[in-house]
Amino acid sequence: MNRLVRRCTQAAAGLALAVVFAVAATPAGADEERHVGYYYPQPQTVETYEARATTLPDASRSRRLAFVTALTNQMLSNPYPPQFAIFAKGSNAEKLIIVGLYDNAYNTIYRARALFAMLTAVARLTKLFQEYRVEELFTFFDLCKLLGFEQVTITDGYEFAHQVIIK
Repeated sequence: MNRLVRRCTQAAAGLALAVVFAVAATPAGADEERHVGYYYPQPQTVETYEARATTLPDASRSRRLAFVTALTNQMLSNPYPPQFAIFAKGSNAEKLIIVGLYDNAYNTIYRARALFAMLTAVARLTKLFQEYRVEELFTFFDLCKLLGFEQVTITDGYEFAHQVIIK
């Protein structure tokens, strides 16, 4: 019996060690690669946004999910169907993904930037921006930074994708 327990313990230790090595060997971009091809195609363009804002001390996974939920509920309460879906992914919900729901929408960098400009206009009306008097300075990407998002990917849901890395 002791021999069986020892073998099971050794096997469990070996399995645990294998899991540790597998996790350590996973490339840093593995989470990103998991999203490419599932939620959006490989981004054709990537840019970096140097945020003017800093992440809020109480930024958390649950706060980012609450933001996405509130924005989604707001869109669903409109008398017309939403033009895009928005959701957070990543182990800490640190990746914001926006997917166009209609053909020929958000399928160029210019249309993507137009949506970001509209989202900036909406963000500037928020109590948070007005309270800190940054509504003329901060953008939608600064709001994302405040909440702790590290990247925003927009896609037409077909073949176009653009990614913004937030620093």
